[in-house]
This record gives sequence, C-alpha cells and structure tokens, in this order.
Amino acid sequence: MTRLLQRVIRSNPPVAVGGRGMEIFDASGKAYIDASGGAAVSCLGHGHPAVLSALHAQLDKLAYAHTAFFTSEAAEELAELLIEDAPAGLSHVYLVSGGSEAVEAALKMARQYFVEKGEPQRRHIIARRQSYHGNTLGALAAGGNEWRREQFRPLLIETHHIDPCYAYRLQQAGESDEAYAERAARQLEDKILELGPDQMLAFVAETVVGATAGAVPPVADYFKRIREICDRYGVLLVLDEVMCGMGRTGTLHACEQEGVAPDLMTIAKGLGGGYQPIGAVLLSGKIFEAFEQGSGFFQHGHTYMGHPMAAAAGLAVQQTIRREGLLANVVAMGEELEHRLTERLGNHHHVGDIRGRGLFRGIELVADRTTKAPFDPAVKLNGIIKREAMARGLMVYPMGGTIDGRLGDHVLLAPPFIADREDIGRIVERLGDAIDAAIAAVAQ
Repeated sequence: MTRLLQRVIRSNPPVAVGGRGMEIFDASGKAYIDASGGAAVSCLGHGHPAVLSALHAQLDKLAYAHTAFFTSEAAEELAELLIEDAPAGLSHVYLVSGGSEAVEAALKMARQYFVEKGEPQRRHIIARRQSYHGNTLGALAAGGNEWRREQFRPLLIETHHIDPCYAYRLQQAGESDEAYAERAARQLEDKILELGPDQMLAFVAETVVGATAGAVPPVADYFKRIREICDRYGVLLVLDEVMCGMGRTGTLHACEQEGVAPDLMTIAKGLGGGYQPIGAVLLSGKIFEAFEQGSGFFQHGHTYMGHPMAAAAGLAVQQTIRREGLLANVVAMGEELEHRLTERLGNHHHVGDIRGRGLFRGIELVADRTTKAPFDPAVKLNGIIKREAMARGLMVYPMGGTIDGRLGDHVLLAPPFIADREDIGRIVERLGDAIDAAIAAVAQ
C-alpha cells in the first residue's frame, strides 16, 4: 500500500533506486535504457560527476536564500551564461522551478508589458491545437491538449487556437512545403484580424511540438512568416522550448534553425537535466525596459524561484554540454537515430511517420499506412507499447490523442546527449520489438 497519489491509481510502478549514464535501475536490480530522458529531461544521463560535484559544492555554501532578500552567485552566473548564447534581443532571465511555471510567468509578462505601455485592452492569447504548454491553469488554457483541458475547461481563461504546422496530417497532396507553410501561418493572421489587432497579446507556440503530437517540426519558412505577422500587428511571440530546447534538436535553441528570435522564450527540462527542478523565461530587452521604466518590478513570484541549488545544477549542466561538445554529438547521434529508425520501422505496416530533429524523434503509429487511419483509441496502443518497452528494459514516451486529443498514437524518443551508436542501436532494437509485440497483442 502506497500513500503516494500515483499518476495512475492502482498502478504499481517499479521503485527507482539508482542511475548511471544511460540507465536507471529498479529495486530488483533491473536496468532500463532511458531512451526518453524521462520526459526529455535527462540530457546528461544519470549521475554525471561534474553535476554532482557542483551540487555538493553549492550545498556546502548555501542551500536556499529567498529572492525577496538576496540573489546568489549561482543564479547570477547561470543568467549570464544563458544570455551569452540566447537568440538576438533576449537580455534577461527569470528563474523558476519548471516548465509550467515558466509558461505561466511568460503569459503574465506579456500582459504586464502592454499594461506598462498603456495598452491595457490587449488580452487575447492565440496558441495552436495539439500543443502542450504545461499543467497550471494559465499554461493549460494556452495549450491545445484537449484531453488535459477537457474537465478543467470551466476554470480556464479564454484563449484561441489555430491549426499546428503538422505536415503529415494537414499538408495537402501535391502542396509544396512553402505553400503549406504560408497557408498554416496565414491562420494566425486571420485569427488576429478576427479578434482585433489592438486586442492581441501574444502568440504561443512550441518551436518543435513535443509530447502531445510527437516531435513535429515546422516546415519551410513557417516561423519566419509567424514572426513577420506578429511584428505587423504588434503581437508578442512566445516560443515554448521547454521540451525541444537547450540542445535537444541539435542547436542550443530550436528556433536557431528557423532563423527567428522570440520576444519571450520558456526553457526547462534540459536546462537542469533533472538534477534539480528548474525552468526559466528569457525575455527581450524591450520587455525588461518596459518593466524597468514603468512600475519597476514584475508582479509575480514563487518561493523557490532562483533557488541556489537549482541554479547550480543548471549552470553545471550547461557548462558540461559546452565543455564536452555534446551538441555535435546530438547532431551525429540524431542522424544515427533517424537512420536506424528508418531501417527498422520505415517500411513497417503500422508506422505512418518518423519525424523530428536531433535527439528528439517521434514515431506515429497507424492502423493503415495508405489511408493514415489511426488505431481505435479504445485499445490504448500507446499504453501497450510502454508496457512492452518497459518489459524489455526500455523507457520511451508513448502518448495517445496525437491527431485531435482522442485519435492517434505516437512514441516520443529523447535519449541523453551522451548516447553513442551502440546505445542508439539497442534503443531501436528494443523499441521495434516492443511495437511488434504491442500490435500483435492488439490484433488478438
């Protein structure tokens, strides 16, 4: 009998007792390859000595100091490092404890920015269907994960949603990437005009869509068009890189590959690699200046924001990624993962799409490759795949509702940046076997 409210009641998850490199060990001694980094978190794997050493050193100096009274060396150094490599125009860092907190703070920053500027009528937030921005009420309202939103809808602030840039499902036959990007981006402009440009606050989007749809990248110049539309109507662009950022797609920030810079960016997960809970909002100079020259503060805060232990973990993780040249490994092993997945599953009767960037890959499962028809959601294929993968000592991140919140199944892969070719081979072999076993179970 557990006194914990588990994610799934009546579940009996194994007890994790240790971790080293690519693997986590349970109380029975079984090892699991962490091919999803938990939830795309463990970018350095488990037990990295440089991070453990930094945490010991910080604990010996100072565990906690409230930011109403103090800043800390670790927080200041982390902010400096993050801005050194930030997209153009981002000038300051607001440290929080995770991705949902970061998105919540970013939405408030967007609102306060326009209040400080004397435009308090701006209130509308636009996001995209099949997105995920967090589980706090504001972040949940911005997100487009219908399954998570449904029962809490009466509590959510009013938001508006357009289609994602989701080529496998929404690009028309014979339509070029450029034409599709233009059509998908035009939905934002149409929605802005419908709601009234002077009423608009922000557009929120994951640069590469994560958990809800499974590593869906944009096509062609989609985000350049989005940036132009936001600029045309004075709308803030908020890029959510909580899952896809901090090196996961092969560049430190996923938006680097799109050639755009946001007004606000949220990061977490790979920021601290799971060694401590940490997230952040990177904000542009114009937003900081509006706060500085206006009220002189950001009307928000959490008890554990800027936590010295968390900041020390984030600083150590980011320094390690740079020192060990791990972004180059993300690119190389990302190509290896794509190759191995295509080799093993590219002609699979029930794999419709293999997509993603770097060490951030999604596999969409279908009942019929020709029609792209999904499996009946009642069979819960994604849950069976997870069970079969765990039985084989493999952690992956399967989800359902890929298409519209109800239909569709996918598997998300996000292995640590330290993975080598042997690791990639073992991941794909075990995943392929798990998918085959799951589909065989469904067919019975």
